[in-house]
Amino acid sequence: MEVSTAMWTAVVVGAVAVYWFVWVMGAAEVKGKRAVNLTMGSITRDKVQDKYKQYWSFFRRPKEDIVAASDNDNVPAFVDTFYNLVTDIYEWGWGQSFHFSPSIPGSSHRDATRLHEERAADLIAARPGRRILDVGCGIGGPMRAIAAHSSAHVVGITINEYQVARARAHNRKAGLHERCEVVCGNFLEMPFDDASFDGAYSIEATCHAPRLEDVYREVFRVLKPGALYVSYEWVTTALYQADNPAHVETIRGIERGDALPGLRAHHEIAEVARQVGFEVVAERDQALPPAEPWWTRLKMGRIAYWRNHLVVSVLAALRIAPKGVVDVHEMLCETARHLSDGGETGIFTPMHIILCRKPLVPAS
Repeated sequence: MEVSTAMWTAVVVGAVAVYWFVWVMGAAEVKGKRAVNLTMGSITRDKVQDKYKQYWSFFRRPKEDIVAASDNDNVPAFVDTFYNLVTDIYEWGWGQSFHFSPSIPGSSHRDATRLHEERAADLIAARPGRRILDVGCGIGGPMRAIAAHSSAHVVGITINEYQVARARAHNRKAGLHERCEVVCGNFLEMPFDDASFDGAYSIEATCHAPRLEDVYREVFRVLKPGALYVSYEWVTTALYQADNPAHVETIRGIERGDALPGLRAHHEIAEVARQVGFEVVAERDQALPPAEPWWTRLKMGRIAYWRNHLVVSVLAALRIAPKGVVDVHEMLCETARHLSDGGETGIFTPMHIILCRKPLVPAS
């Protein structure tokens, strides 16, 4: 009798624990993904592990080989694969905005994220009646924050069809579907008319472009004369030393785990902007003091990583989550370590901000 009671007690405790970790603690936001609903985007369950191996094999190659592959469609195709693999995990574990923001004492991560996004809207003077472009919109977290803050009409573009579906679903849930539009496409060849936007922004998205000038040139093309463009760029800082093996491994770890053909140096961004015709209005690293460290969320989340890893392992073993999801989650955990190292050493920043203007009169 005592054994039976102990057994049933263990079963009940186990059931409560599973319920708590998976259903109660299972989503980063109230309307976010839950662990039991994890998919790998548009990749079928039986192909997840193969696609992950193909992705990992490509980005573990020497950087020179990846750069050489930028001359064909390999990089955009693997970026699309990457977001099929990670979108649900990001949304489940991070939220609807796939980017960092400076920590603000006394404010939640969610509020800090919203303020970081609203800053982009203010910098480009987004307001009612204006048509604004979100370059690399993901599932639309920044888009919704900016549309709600400015009442502008925001059009987002993402290369990933699954993200388009998620963004549209969230836009409708938020009641912003009439102000937020999502298009599937490559931001290196955008399906928009010349001079058709009143402003544009990109938040930690153009780092996926093999050549920054290609995406900046497209943004320049679709903006109206006089319009502003702000971009939050991932770059190496002046502290990065290319002959320091620890620095090199940290940066390569960030690149491998985030589908980046190669991080650019901070001093290259303004040069590229001017090269394609922009006037550079302002430029600074938003992560510098007095801003609080942006990587604290990563370090504070280590317990959550282990909890989430346990959850995905159990769900994969039960075949609720697709085979291969554990490998993807391990990759993201390892990448988080490299990102934290990059932030703590000061050799990397994900929020190098550049504000540009398209001239009213074309350069002669």
